[in-house]
Amino acid sequence: MADTTTPARRIQPATIALALAALLALVTIVIALTRSDEPGAQPRSVASAAPDQQAGNIEQMIASLRQRIASDPDNAEAWFLLGMAYRDTEQVQPAAQAFRRAMELQPDNVMHVAYLAESQLLLGTEPGLAEARRLLDRAATLDPREPMVRFYRATLKDRDGDPRGAVDDLVALLGDAPAGAGWEPQVRGAAQAIARQHDIDIAGRLPEPRPAPASTATAAIPGPTREQMAAASAIPPAQQNEMVKGMVDRLAARLESNPRDAEGWVRLMRSRMVLGERDAAGAALRSALAAFDGDAETQGQLRTAARELGVPGA
Repeated sequence: MADTTTPARRIQPATIALALAALLALVTIVIALTRSDEPGAQPRSVASAAPDQQAGNIEQMIASLRQRIASDPDNAEAWFLLGMAYRDTEQVQPAAQAFRRAMELQPDNVMHVAYLAESQLLLGTEPGLAEARRLLDRAATLDPREPMVRFYRATLKDRDGDPRGAVDDLVALLGDAPAGAGWEPQVRGAAQAIARQHDIDIAGRLPEPRPAPASTATAAIPGPTREQMAAASAIPPAQQNEMVKGMVDRLAARLESNPRDAEGWVRLMRSRMVLGERDAAGAALRSALAAFDGDAETQGQLRTAARELGVPGA
């Protein structure tokens, strides 16, 4: 029998691809909270925040959430947001503990179950892998169409020696993807990577990407639930601003190291405009266009999105 303390073969980073969507969901929660109650009002700007205030913004959010939990220990959404904050800073073990508590408080919430399963996969231990399987099976009974659950169950098939089954499941997930789904490129990439590794012919099997029907600029970022808004409102406004700024800055840093991400650039431009950082949004557009030099179609899509957002220079 294998030593249960030995790390399991980890899921490849390229297949753990829905993290950005979750990060953006959290950004959306906090950005929504920073808006004025007046119709059409602009959100409060964080451009004037001092550098020492911006530094450690996630740590401040974690401290605020822990303080909120200390006074309201049965607040499942606060525990979930705490897990997301730990997850964003790659503190996997504390994230798993927070997600576990959220799941204990709301056992039928598919996302609480799914994110705990992901944490167990990231921990990379044999016991963690076994629990992740059980959790994903449970999540599938709660919502068999949840993309995150379907994605991880497919990648586990590949790990277990069934790459064809994994590819079949990923192709099916792509077929069900709504137009403009933010996770579609990552799922597509995982299917292509597994097929390449195992010499599986998928020519003609992958559905064509479908852009969002209304607006490229506003597609695919989920809005917060009422419970998430209530939980996040426990964070002081100044810290909400700092957290959003830090998360957007990290998105910008990711794009610097991986610039061939058109959706990422659109999200960055949108975030900069929401924060009132018009010059930074214009700089993001210029960087995006440079990243896709020679790709007229993608550059056209980027310019269209920028115009919809009101980005300077679009």
